[in-house]
Amino acid sequence: MNVLDASEWIPRRDRHRARVSALIGPHLERRDRGATHPVNDFLFTYYSYRPNQLLRWHAGWGTVLAGADEYADLRGYHRADGGVTVDPEFLRRRADTVAFTARLMEATGGRPPHLSCFGLHEWAMVYRSEEVRHGGVPLRLGAGGTDSVVESLQLRCTHYDAYRFFTPAAEPRNSVPLTRADQLGREQPGCLHASMDLYKYCYKLAPMIDSDLTVDCFELALAARELDMRASPYDLSGYGYTPIPIETPHGRAEYVREQAALAARAAPLRAALHDRCRRLLAAVGP
Repeated sequence: MNVLDASEWIPRRDRHRARVSALIGPHLERRDRGATHPVNDFLFTYYSYRPNQLLRWHAGWGTVLAGADEYADLRGYHRADGGVTVDPEFLRRRADTVAFTARLMEATGGRPPHLSCFGLHEWAMVYRSEEVRHGGVPLRLGAGGTDSVVESLQLRCTHYDAYRFFTPAAEPRNSVPLTRADQLGREQPGCLHASMDLYKYCYKLAPMIDSDLTVDCFELALAARELDMRASPYDLSGYGYTPIPIETPHGRAEYVREQAALAARAAPLRAALHDRCRRLLAAVGP
């Protein structure tokens, strides 16, 4: 165990809080005003980690925090010689989730990226539907134009948690039907949502995963969400977003460049999460 005394861990805790506060401050300010945001609110509505949870710093597995009474009664912690640390019993109870995450990170990272989906999942979620997912934000090409784009391009979604929101008319247009059971076999590193979900898998394993990695993945998720929505059928110019017109060859080429850059940024984070999961599983033992 690595023991940190208060002079070491308190500054790290405070730096974490300052970093996260800068990232989520605009969201909290809008929330206090009762305002919504069609892009960034997703990180706090679709994902279940609350802002106050993200603000809390965790050192991760294998570190004892000396004089850290503020952590003693938190979920996943217990008192140990020298201070407070993650409870080994908590790790044992979460071992199946750790093992699944390790398998998913390894499987996804071991595949080549597919860069030909062009962000059409958002288009498929409104295809031939009278409802839109973001009320008050118009469709850039209108309903008919949006449907025409879906019909002119092949849907190649590989991410079940995007596919499950397809309209009934869009589902059979995907290159393959997706199920939850197929996730390990389908997930691939070019997918924006696979990169975005690295944040989810980090916080699902809190406090065993260190907050430095969790916030790195949160920053990645913010970037992925912005790209996702810039390529979506929605007109977000009123929010300061320049569209990526994937209905044109130029727009599709721009999307692929951005998608490849995001996948490259995600790769070391995915590898780091995989490594942490392997260490956790080794600590569980046979």
